[in-house]
Amino acid sequence: MDDLKTSEVWRIFRIQAELIDGIETLGDLGPAVSVFGGARFSKDSPYYEAARRTAELLVRQNLAVLTGGGPGIMEAASRGCFEAGGTSVGLNIILPREQHPNQYQSRSLTFRYFFIRKLMFVRHSMGYIIFPGGFGTMDELFESLTLVQTGKIRRFPIILFGNGYWQGLVEWLRTEMLAHKAIDSDDLELLHVVDTPEAATDIITCYIEQCRQFEGEERRRTDR
Repeated sequence: MDDLKTSEVWRIFRIQAELIDGIETLGDLGPAVSVFGGARFSKDSPYYEAARRTAELLVRQNLAVLTGGGPGIMEAASRGCFEAGGTSVGLNIILPREQHPNQYQSRSLTFRYFFIRKLMFVRHSMGYIIFPGGFGTMDELFESLTLVQTGKIRRFPIILFGNGYWQGLVEWLRTEMLAHKAIDSDDLELLHVVDTPEAATDIITCYIEQCRQFEGEERRRTDR
């Protein structure tokens, strides 16, 4: 029992250390966008090149790019950002397989705990761009929808890249979830589906401009 208590105490310290490391490393990051997607997509995939191009366009808008730091789509987005001279942040996770840090990271953090890693994505993101992927990608998608829907975080763009990949899921949300009133029609408006890097970037930049206008109006009200 004493060994168990000691183990639990040390787990708390590890959690605390990861939180502090993440906050200190990313404290001066500035506006950023998270790009998610599967680790199993090769360089030959059109989604790889699209993620790379999307990250490049985000950098041109003076945005940093956060990814999971691994291979596949994550590597593509990290690479596009890094090669364009932007700040490419890799939030790596310790896993028994698949995850290995890609080489295109300006800043790199490694987490043991998924929930702390997710906190860093949410804390520093002006939007999510979600490319095709597996369970991990779905996890990030539905967690972000839940947090926005429940008002736990501000409403920001959640963009699905690749209509062909996501069409079946979006249609199921409409014909099953919405039809059974498990969600409201407004909830479906949280999602944007695009097929080009330019369209994804436009949604992000439009949102950021709206935020700046809102902040400007708030400052003017305060100054009166």
